[in-house]
Amino acid sequence: MKNIHVLTVSICVALLASGCGKKESAENPGSGAAPTKKLKLAFVSNNAANFWSFARAGCNAAAAELGDVDLDFRITQDGSSATQRQILDDLCAKGTDGISVSVNDPDNQTDFLDKIAGETLLVCCDSDAAQSKRVAYIGTDNEAAGEQAGALIKEALPNGGQIMLFVGHSDSQNAVDRSGGIKKALAGSNIEIIDIRTDDTDPVRAQKNAEDTLVKYPGIAGLVGLWNYNGPAILNAVRGAGKTGAVKIVCFDDEADTLAGIASGDIYGTVVQNPFEFGKQSVTRMEKYLKGDKTQLAGKMFIPTRSLKKDNVADYQAEVKKILGQ
Repeated sequence: MKNIHVLTVSICVALLASGCGKKESAENPGSGAAPTKKLKLAFVSNNAANFWSFARAGCNAAAAELGDVDLDFRITQDGSSATQRQILDDLCAKGTDGISVSVNDPDNQTDFLDKIAGETLLVCCDSDAAQSKRVAYIGTDNEAAGEQAGALIKEALPNGGQIMLFVGHSDSQNAVDRSGGIKKALAGSNIEIIDIRTDDTDPVRAQKNAEDTLVKYPGIAGLVGLWNYNGPAILNAVRGAGKTGAVKIVCFDDEADTLAGIASGDIYGTVVQNPFEFGKQSVTRMEKYLKGDKTQLAGKMFIPTRSLKKDNVADYQAEVKKILGQ
């Protein structure tokens, strides 16, 4: 028995010396233990517009660089608050570690967003819900972007005139801020905003709104689209009415038809955001925050916008193709 005991001790010592009991780590794959768990991160749009393809590209780029993220990119297909709520509830039920969301209706979703923030890391992106318990906002300074659009409007209409604004939801924070920035830029000028028309993120309805405006106000000087699909919708309406050039168009974002319209001179200009960075910064900062660096997310984190006109649109179109890998 004594000899057996000595032999057993000798075997364990030998095994320990050769690595017996060594723990698995992310840096030591193949040692038999489970690898480090990936973070579950999600990005939720506020509609199904092509704008979000850039954000998806940014999210994917960040996930590829980080290597420890399972990404769930969700599109709110019908642009409704109800659908967005269902998506957020589903993501929480699946144990998502962090969500970046472009909020559809911040005034009426605050309590719900607070509930989500109690279950996971919540970041607002593109459209903020500043009164909620979200940790940070990543995106455009929409009031400043509105002022940029206002500057384009004044350039396009040096003699003044009446204009109409168009948007999906007038109560979305980015719409409120953009229209506020435009009003600020136009204060004291001879340009009058008649009203703002909404379309519930329906491009067909958006075009109909523009067509109806051209009929009701035959002397209108300009049409201004606040969301990405509004630009092409307005352009179609103006072309259909035979008023290209007579009615000036200023819009937001970089739909292909918008950029082509600027290149042809049918649209005066647009203010473009950087949704690629919305996605990339959301995923990157959430990952680092969840790993302990709380400086990554705080308050409002603005990503600059820029104005495009006929003289610089070609360079921008080349940039877009590169981002999308075309």
